Amino acid sequence: MQNYMKAYLNLFPGGKPKALTFSYDDGVLQDRRLVALFNKYGLKSTFHLNSGRTTGVGKDEIASLYAGHEVSLHSVSHPTLAFVPRHVMFNEVWEDRRNLEAIVGYPVTGMSYPNGATSAEVVEALRACGVVYSRTTVSTQHFDFPDDFLLWHPTCHHREAPGLLETFKAFNRKDRPAMFYVWGHSYEFDRNLPDNNWEMMEQFCAAVAHDDTVWYATNIELYRYRQAMGSLEFSVDGSLVYNPSAIDVWITADAQPVRIPGGQLVNL
Repeated sequence: MQNYMKAYLNLFPGGKPKALTFSYDDGVLQDRRLVALFNKYGLKSTFHLNSGRTTGVGKDEIASLYAGHEVSLHSVSHPTLAFVPRHVMFNEVWEDRRNLEAIVGYPVTGMSYPNGATSAEVVEALRACGVVYSRTTVSTQHFDFPDDFLLWHPTCHHREAPGLLETFKAFNRKDRPAMFYVWGHSYEFDRNLPDNNWEMMEQFCAAVAHDDTVWYATNIELYRYRQAMGSLEFSVDGSLVYNPSAIDVWITADAQPVRIPGGQLVNL
């Protein structure tokens, strides 16, 4: 009987088995402190902004403040998109893209849903506007990739993150990677308990930072990596794999980490 190479799509860049990403909405004043915290510990986050609202972060500081992180969509004026006319829905997304891209100088194709609400019609509108992922506010309490990136449910809100840290650190599955996705609003750290706890957030960041088993990534980096991973082309016996993307992908082949460079054929 034919022996097959046993391969798993279970690693992130550098052969790391785990990834961590953050996601924060609204572009509020407290983002300045949060960005400084992430930068201090070498972590990465995505910040979802409303280009038509003044919420504390000025347009003239967006590019510099969020440098090294990802600026993403959150609609122009933050309506609940499932309950506005269709033309308004499209304009809120399309014009937010246009406005933010003019500020940051790169394609802005990720999003989070204003007020966490969506519908099948909203999802189709996002596809038509070139949006490739959008985050909900539904916590899964697990570390899996979404089935549909336009319904990307996070692992948890930041208040729940410390309680999942040890489970994440102990994750040792060989057949899949672990992705810890934390979301919230930075203004929550200045409000009533249990959210007004910058110390809790700093302790969490310190505890999860500088871990050689974790890839610290933005939302769009995770999306693009997962797409590249899914595009790998294997021979029937598993001994050959071609990577048609421009992104290097890491896999496990016969229990060994292997890098599949972008655009190359690898003999396993």
